[in-house]
Amino acid sequence: MAFTHQTVLLGEVVRLFSPGADRVIVDGTLGGGGHSEALLEAGFRVVGIDRDPVALAAASARLARFGEKFRAVKGEFAGVQTLVPGPVDGLVLDLGVSSPQLDTPERGFSFQTDGPLDMRMGDTGETAAELIARMPEGQLADLIYLYGEERASRSIARTLKARLPKTTSEAVEAVKSGVPRKAWPKELHVATRTFQALRIAVNGELDQLEAALAAIPGLLAPGGVAAIISFHSLEDRLVKQSFKRLCGEIDDLPPGFPIANARAAQFETLSKRPIVASDDEVAQNPRARSAKLRAVRKLSGVTS
Repeated sequence: MAFTHQTVLLGEVVRLFSPGADRVIVDGTLGGGGHSEALLEAGFRVVGIDRDPVALAAASARLARFGEKFRAVKGEFAGVQTLVPGPVDGLVLDLGVSSPQLDTPERGFSFQTDGPLDMRMGDTGETAAELIARMPEGQLADLIYLYGEERASRSIARTLKARLPKTTSEAVEAVKSGVPRKAWPKELHVATRTFQALRIAVNGELDQLEAALAAIPGLLAPGGVAAIISFHSLEDRLVKQSFKRLCGEIDDLPPGFPIANARAAQFETLSKRPIVASDDEVAQNPRARSAKLRAVRKLSGVTS
C-alpha cells in the first residue's frame, strides 16, 4: 500500500534545529518520512518512530539512501525514552491523522468514504466499532463531548448505542439521526466532531501526547529542541501549557502563589506565538491551514 503524505511546515521545522555533526533528531511521528528526509538532507541523524507498519515500510524505503544515518523503530511516541535512549538533540511530532490514513477507506478514519469503522493508527487494539459497542452510553457521550467538543453528544451517543455501526457510513447515518437537521453546522460536516472524538479515543492520542511532553526534559540534551505541530485546539492547548511550564512561565498559577515557589526555567521558547503555514503552503496543501507549530529549546547546563 502506498503511503504518500504532503508534509506541513517542512522548512519551518528544519530551521529550528542547529546543524552539527552527528546531531540526533527523533521524528516521533515518522509517517511518510517527509520531516525525516528534510532533516537528513540537512545533515542530521534521524530516528523515526511510528506505530503504523505501512508508514514504517514506506518511509524506510524512501530513506534507505541515507544508510546508517536513519533508523526506523516501530512503536508509540509516548514511549520515546524507552525506544530511543537519550539524550538526543531534538524531537519532532507532527500530530493527528496522516493523509494516507485518512484517504484509505479500509482504515476507517473518514466520514466521506465507506469502510470498516476501524480508526486504529497501528495494527493492534480496539477499533472504533468495538469501542462504541463496549462503552456505556453516558461514558460514550462524555467522550464525544470532551474530545470532539460536540454539543449534541448525548443524542449522538444514544443513537450510536442503538445502532452499533460497523462501517463508517453506518456511523455517519447514526450521527445524522442524532442531530436535528436545523442544528447541523454550516462550516463542517455534521459527523466531523464525532469522528475526531472516536479517533482520539481509539488511539489514546491525548494520553500519548501528555506522555511525550512529560518525557521531553529527560530526553533532550542541553541545547536540544522539541518541535510539535498540532491540528486542533485540544492538542495545541496541551503543548502550549506544557511548554509554558518548561519555560518557567507562571501565568497559569493560582492567585497568591509565591513567585519563589515557581519552577525554575529549564527551557526557552522559540515561538512566542505558534508558527503557521504561509498562504502559499495553504494554497498547495489545505490541510496546513489548521497546523500550529510550537517549539522550545533546553537551556545549557540543565541536565534533566
